[in-house]
Amino acid sequence: MPVIAVDSASDDRLADYRGLTDVALRRSLEPERGLYMAEGAKVISRALAAGHEPRSVLVSERWLPGVVEALAVAGVDAPVYVAPEEVLESVTGFQVHRGALAAMHRPVLPSVSELVADARRVVVLEGIVDHTNVGAIFRSAAGIGADAVVVAPTCADPLYRRSVKVSMGTVFQVPWTRAEEWPGDLQVLRDAGFVVAGLALADDAVTLDEFSALGHERVAILMGAEGDGLSRAALRSVDAVVTIPMAGGVDSLNVAAASAVAMWELRAR
Repeated sequence: MPVIAVDSASDDRLADYRGLTDVALRRSLEPERGLYMAEGAKVISRALAAGHEPRSVLVSERWLPGVVEALAVAGVDAPVYVAPEEVLESVTGFQVHRGALAAMHRPVLPSVSELVADARRVVVLEGIVDHTNVGAIFRSAAGIGADAVVVAPTCADPLYRRSVKVSMGTVFQVPWTRAEEWPGDLQVLRDAGFVVAGLALADDAVTLDEFSALGHERVAILMGAEGDGLSRAALRSVDAVVTIPMAGGVDSLNVAAASAVAMWELRAR
C-alpha cells in the first residue's frame, strides 16, 4: 500500500478529513452511501475485519506500524497519509487521541426482514439522538448478546465518529440497519414472529421480570428518546409496554443503562 508523508493541513489529498461534518461525509462520495470516520487502530482493525473498505487512512508516525499491519492483514491497499499530530488536529478540528483516522466507505445496509431472519433478540432504537448513548447501546448489545439492532429514521447515526468510538468498534460487530418505514417496520418484526416490547413509563406497563417470565422465543426491545421516551405512534405499535422497577424516588435509568438491564434480563437462554 502507498505510504505518503504529508506536512501541510491544506494538502488536497486530505480533503475527506478537513473539518467535514457527518452530513458532509455522507454526501462526499456517493449520495446513498458516502463515508464515515473510524478513529484509532483498534477501531480501524474492527472495521476492516467486518469487511468495510477504507478510501484512505490518515495517521501519525507513532501509530503507523499497527495501522499498516491491519491493512496488510485485510489485504487493503488504500493510501496511508502520515502526518505530524499537530497537522492531524489542524486538518480535523479536534485532537485525534488514537493517532489514526480512516475515511471508510459506508456499507450497504440490509432490509429489516433480512437483518432479523435468524435473530432471537433484537434492539430497536427510536429518537435517540445522543451519539454516546447509541455507541454504549451497541457495546452492550455486543457484550450481552443481542443479535441485531434496528434504528429508526429519527435515531442518531451508529457510524458517527463518536458512536463508533464509544462502542469500541462493536458497531461493526453487531448487525444493524435503519428502518425505512416508521413505525411501520415494527410490523415487519411482528410478522417475523417477534413480540415487540416497548420500554416506557405507563400505567398499564408490566415489570421487566414479569415480561421475561413469559419466555417469548423472539423478542424485540424498543427503546425511546433520552427525554421524551417512545412516541405515541410507536407505543400504539407494541405488543407490551414494559418498565424496569425503580427505587429511591428515581423514575428511570439513562437509556443506555436501561438497554443493558433489559438485554440482560431478556437474553436468549
